[in-house]
Amino acid sequence: MICAKKGPEPGRIPVGVSARHVHLTQEHVEILFGPGAELTPDRPLSQPGQFACRERVLLAGPKGSLSGVRVLGPARKATQVEISATDAIALGIRPPVRESGKLDGSAAVTLVGPHGAVTLESGVIIAQRHIHMLPEDARRFGVADGESVWVASTDGPRRTVFGDVIVRVSPNYQLEFHIDTDEANAAGLRTGDTVVLIKA
Repeated sequence: MICAKKGPEPGRIPVGVSARHVHLTQEHVEILFGPGAELTPDRPLSQPGQFACRERVLLAGPKGSLSGVRVLGPARKATQVEISATDAIALGIRPPVRESGKLDGSAAVTLVGPHGAVTLESGVIIAQRHIHMLPEDARRFGVADGESVWVASTDGPRRTVFGDVIVRVSPNYQLEFHIDTDEANAAGLRTGDTVVLIKA
C-alpha cells in the first residue's frame, strides 16, 4: 500500500534550506555553456515550476572561489547569485541582505562556466529570510504580501526565533519558510522540519 506524504501539522510551516545557487539569463547561459545552450532540469524544487539544473558554475571573488555552484531554472530576466555570509567571506565580497530581485548596489562576482565567463558588477545577495505562501495560507495566518513577521523554531536543542521574515504571497507558490545554510546550521534546522509563525 502506498501511503500519502504526511503534511505539516496545522499552524506549522515547512522549512526549505537554500544552499548557494545561481539564477541566469538566457544570454548568460549561452556565454557560460555555449551558443544555443539551454538549462537542463535535474530535479524539481519545492516551488512550482522551479528546478535544479545539471549545469554548475564557479564563482570567483577577490580572495577566493567556490566551485560546483548549482544553477537553478528556468532562466530569468536578470542574473542573480545567492550565497551565505560564510560564502561571502570565502570569496572576499560583502553582499547585502536583500529580497530576491533587488540587485541595485549588490556585490560583484565573476561566474566561470565550461565555455566562458561573465563578470557581474552587481547581482550577488544574501537572501532575506522569507516565507512563500498561497493566498489561502496568507488568509489562514492573517498576514499580507510584503509583511515582516517573526518565525520560531520550537523543537530541538537550538530553538531559535527569526526576525525580519518577509511574507511573499502568490497563487504560484507553495507554503515554505526559506533560510540559507548559515541560518539553518545555527538553528539546527533541516529541509522538511517545521516552524511556527509569530505575528510582529
